[in-house]
Amino acid sequence: MWALIKKMAFCLMALSLVAAASAAEKGTADEAVTMVKKSVEFLKKNGKDKAFAEFSNPEGKFIKGDLYVMVYDMDGLNKAHGGNPKLIGKNLLEIKDANGVFIVKRFIEVAKDKGHGWVDYIWPNTVTKAVEQKSTYVEKVDDLLIGVGIYK
Repeated sequence: MWALIKKMAFCLMALSLVAAASAAEKGTADEAVTMVKKSVEFLKKNGKDKAFAEFSNPEGKFIKGDLYVMVYDMDGLNKAHGGNPKLIGKNLLEIKDANGVFIVKRFIEVAKDKGHGWVDYIWPNTVTKAVEQKSTYVEKVDDLLIGVGIYK
């Protein structure tokens, strides 16, 4: 009997550690905003070509766990994407999530109207591959917007 209780307690403890580790791997809102701010600085200092290459580099400094930088122009053309390089060079203005939210259109609206802010939608997690609630912080920089999203 005690052996069974010990095994159950051990399993519960192991599950709680796995859950805590999984939660710790998710980026936070503060981390997303900080990454956007650092991306803006990097872009201004190094120019578009170097910045876009670094933002899209899977081994670069702008990808951390499930956090990555994406850049769009104000027409919806993807210029850099740390989560899916296949999207670079594609116009994603009409892309929608499963609930019908025009994601990139919302990014552009927030960037144009407020200069920066959050956009909520659902999207596949690049790490877990599960479709999850996501919120992306976007900031307008000249004729571009830079965004970093968090999975909730």
